[in-house]
Amino acid sequence: MFRTILISVITLMHFYVFWRFRSIPLLNRHVSGTVYAGTGLFLWATFISGHIIGHGETGIPAQSLEFAGMTWMAVLFLCMVCLIMTELITGFGFLLKRQAPTIRGSAMIMGMCLSVIALVQGIREPVVVYHEVNLSGLPHDLDGTVIVAISDMHLGSLIGKKWLERRVAQIQQEDPDLVLLLGDIFEGHGANHNDLIPTLQGISAPLGLFAVPGNHEFHGTDNGVLFLIEEAGFRLLFNRWVEVCPGLIISGVEDLTYHNRRGLNNDPISTALTGRPEGATILLSHTPWQVEQAAEKGVGLILSGHTHGGQIWPFGYLVKHYYPFFIGRYELMGMTAIVSRGTGTWGPRMRLWHRGEILNITLNAKDSWTIKEQEREASEGG
Repeated sequence: MFRTILISVITLMHFYVFWRFRSIPLLNRHVSGTVYAGTGLFLWATFISGHIIGHGETGIPAQSLEFAGMTWMAVLFLCMVCLIMTELITGFGFLLKRQAPTIRGSAMIMGMCLSVIALVQGIREPVVVYHEVNLSGLPHDLDGTVIVAISDMHLGSLIGKKWLERRVAQIQQEDPDLVLLLGDIFEGHGANHNDLIPTLQGISAPLGLFAVPGNHEFHGTDNGVLFLIEEAGFRLLFNRWVEVCPGLIISGVEDLTYHNRRGLNNDPISTALTGRPEGATILLSHTPWQVEQAAEKGVGLILSGHTHGGQIWPFGYLVKHYYPFFIGRYELMGMTAIVSRGTGTWGPRMRLWHRGEILNITLNAKDSWTIKEQEREASEGG
């Protein structure tokens, strides 16, 4: 159903964009109708081939085809967005009739420029984003614990071993005490995920490695990638908690998006938090839903991903409608919620505007944090 809808939407976008671009004076004068139509058909076929053939096969030809198809899909989307802006300016062609074709030419140039920016940002290495979190109940001996969290790598046909090797090096450079995977570790199609396990095994942290599944971990007819996560050395938290050390609990839930699609009536968050000992609790939930519920149950920090920060502007406005906890840091009811914009990309290797991120979170015991703040204020005052 998703594939049918996507192909239908992309086909309509092709008709609209090429219909409007045909009115641009420069194209109309120098490009024949046959060449113009043939180019549109070729690009449409590239997307279809990349989505069907490249999406399901392995190897360099399939990867190249999928990369080209996904990139063109994003370029088409951005050109359509720019064209819609011109429609609003020109009243869908009823206003500024003489200037409208030239304005559409500017929209085409703007769409291409935005596409180049998005491609550069999508391919650039993720930035490390630093947070300090005051965590109630955290023992003094764990004050200063460093967590590195990564989300939405989407390892597969377009993001492979070499990219992962560089991310592992980035993670280890942060010297983490804990490493957390927040779901959508694998894309769920294309490349043989088994080949990535030795690289993932290069991640180490003294207090352990933990992971929760995302919706992409459930793509296909089986959940074999869940076993691969554990084979890589990560403890999979599926609606359960683990006491990492006295006073620090890591809890994790199944992906709430996938849970919602199955129409289940159980309560994963309550299940994941029931019976845990006293101390500071960190909850891992790929989809940033039921955040208030987690706060009510005494969670001190919740980490999520899934939204990609919209990935390609202005798609984020639609995503934010479904995920109010959209991107970045939120404080509510004494709890900190951090939603990552993702480390990798889904679909096209493009991001507009912000590149991917790796979270570096330093945990502070509550009273230790207060003392640090007082020392900082005294230093600034002096």
